Amino acid sequence: MKKLLITNAQLVNEGETRDADVLINGDRIEKIGPGLSADGNTEVLDALGKLLMPGMIDDQVHFREPGLTNKGDLATESAAAVAGGITSFMDMPNVNPQTTTRAALADKYDMASGRCRANYGFYLGATNRNIEEIKALQVGESCGIKAFMGASTGDMLVDDPQALENLFEHAPVIVLTHCEHSPTIRDNEARAKVEFGERVPMSEHPKIRSANACLLSSSQAVDLARRHDALLHVLHLTTAIEMGLFTKGHRNEKRITAEVCVHHLWFDESRYEDLGAKIKCNPAIKTAEDRAALIQAVNDDRIDIIATDHAPHTASEKRKTYFKSPAGLPLVQHVMPCLFDLVYAGEFSHEKIVDKTSHAVADIFGVADRGYVREGYFADLVIMDPAKHTAVTPGSLLAKCHWSPFEGHTFRATVDTTIVNGLVVYQDGQLTGQIAGGKLAFDRAR
Repeated sequence: MKKLLITNAQLVNEGETRDADVLINGDRIEKIGPGLSADGNTEVLDALGKLLMPGMIDDQVHFREPGLTNKGDLATESAAAVAGGITSFMDMPNVNPQTTTRAALADKYDMASGRCRANYGFYLGATNRNIEEIKALQVGESCGIKAFMGASTGDMLVDDPQALENLFEHAPVIVLTHCEHSPTIRDNEARAKVEFGERVPMSEHPKIRSANACLLSSSQAVDLARRHDALLHVLHLTTAIEMGLFTKGHRNEKRITAEVCVHHLWFDESRYEDLGAKIKCNPAIKTAEDRAALIQAVNDDRIDIIATDHAPHTASEKRKTYFKSPAGLPLVQHVMPCLFDLVYAGEFSHEKIVDKTSHAVADIFGVADRGYVREGYFADLVIMDPAKHTAVTPGSLLAKCHWSPFEGHTFRATVDTTIVNGLVVYQDGQLTGQIAGGKLAFDRAR
């Protein structure tokens, strides 16, 4: 296998930006330093004027396989992911059949083998009745256990108090929660129906999926984790009021960590007027004040991870009325350009973005040998071109659903090259055809 030498890069890694060359040998980083030279068996990639970073590890995606593949599948969505600078993803269990047994978990890994352009890991889903499957889970078998502590579909809502106690007491690995209080949501839906009938405007979504509904549920999750000394990661936070539940500081000093998603950092409720169901998601996009509080929480390390919660639905589904239009957005293809626009807006630094999309994910989940640009680590890298724009057009979209809430926007930076396990999988706006993704290894126990 040829070596690959990346030269003249501005390396953004571990809290600093510096000049560096990176030599890749096979699937690993062999050497990092200035002025590295190439021999006859080395391909050279000149990154002059560009930023080199560890690839994003997205800890929350819904790639829809098995059973919902009219919306997306592991092949199509991982293609969109590498175009967005994502080199590894962790996929959620609310598919069909649901990933609520270890056998179903093994089946998903079999489905992914040889088909994903990015590395992959899968969650085991919690239910009110599968505590024995949870107890039997082995460290490394899954990236974590996902609990829907809020309105969901099928058997995935965990609302039995004893089931929740059992989950937090016995989970052998980290527990991840979707936190919304279902009774509050149902009351708010009833109120909206009285006021609007079936023609509820999309602008009511953050009132129905309210800040109070989020706080009631996330407070419960934090309380359970503290009482049982469980590892807890609270997903896609959306409100200023919830920030008081989480502490500032480095994630390695915490048992309870928090995530925000890119769309909650980018949009606020003013955009329901023009985008409608295209930004309908759960939890809901909320106020400008909430958005500002989330940005501040990322910067002061209350929030530990930035993810996408990529959740595609068909365009025809999104054209339906409020109660019939499903929640979720396709986001992986534009996550890194979007975050770079927030850097240009003065919201974040490049170093903060890398920390929250790569380093922190590797630390919190125990992702072995990834998430940092280090000698001996897997060569999962992204090169960003800050001088080349990304125009979001229908013809450029790679997700199977073929629409984006960013359509019509032009981001100021672009993903130049994505490298997974030492192989170039995306470059100059094109997929290369390399199917380089492998199974992620996790080594963090409770």
